[in-house]
Amino acid sequence: MSDTACHHPRLSGFVPDLHISSPQNPRVKLAVSLRDRHDRDREGLYIIEGYRALRRGFDSGAEVRELFVCPEMFQGENEPALLADFRRAGTRIYTTTPAVFGRMAYRERPEGLLGVAPQVRRGLDAINLAASPLLLIAVAIEKPGNLGTILRSADATGVTGLVICDRCTDLYNPNVVRASTGTLFSVPIAESNTEETLAWLAANKIPVLAATPHTANNYTDVDMRGPVAIAVGCEMTGLSADWLARATLKVKIPMLGLADSLNVATATTILLYEAARQRAWKPAR
Repeated sequence: MSDTACHHPRLSGFVPDLHISSPQNPRVKLAVSLRDRHDRDREGLYIIEGYRALRRGFDSGAEVRELFVCPEMFQGENEPALLADFRRAGTRIYTTTPAVFGRMAYRERPEGLLGVAPQVRRGLDAINLAASPLLLIAVAIEKPGNLGTILRSADATGVTGLVICDRCTDLYNPNVVRASTGTLFSVPIAESNTEETLAWLAANKIPVLAATPHTANNYTDVDMRGPVAIAVGCEMTGLSADWLARATLKVKIPMLGLADSLNVATATTILLYEAARQRAWKPAR
């Protein structure tokens, strides 16, 4: 523990576990390395940057082992309370110089808060199926921004659970964490593959809904009030033949312009909001 309190007016009297002024500090080097998927997987860690994501993570019970703090970059008034919460939870807290924090930050406008947390991997049994579950199956999503946006829409519509199937992008990619705006911590998430997921859905008698242009049914014409798993596919090729073959509900989203398809995150949001509308906005979880 440092014996010197922080003298910055934003954190007057706060005593960090360590003050870091060198970018060569091994803790700083580790945090920087976690931008790379290979290093994240090797260490079993990932980074969470920004007040909103860290606050939502804390409120959802996510473990943060280390928190790097640069008060010169704070953008609000609530940071000291967040630090106090993490200190009570046992998180090691380090203050840094702006230059050191800038080395670690991946956001364009750093907010002076960056946490290092352990990855959590869950299987299908982690999803507590409701009486009438609304599931989202994201198959082979490639772009981190899309997966992060899908998480936000899943949170907004109260899905029972999100299954990341045949993963391409990494759930703990910093751009997924950033784009999710902290909903990574609020949505029940499992990871699996196509074979296991289809078997699990069949065992639980949950029909699969797939969006495809090769159907006469508009997405508003299909009943989504009962148990349903909405399956969305990768950006370039959509859902695989296995998923389309197993889908008992097939819908299309009308396209009135020149484009023949929507971004996968946009299409997912449309389908989820229609399901939520039909369910009279009763959360499935």
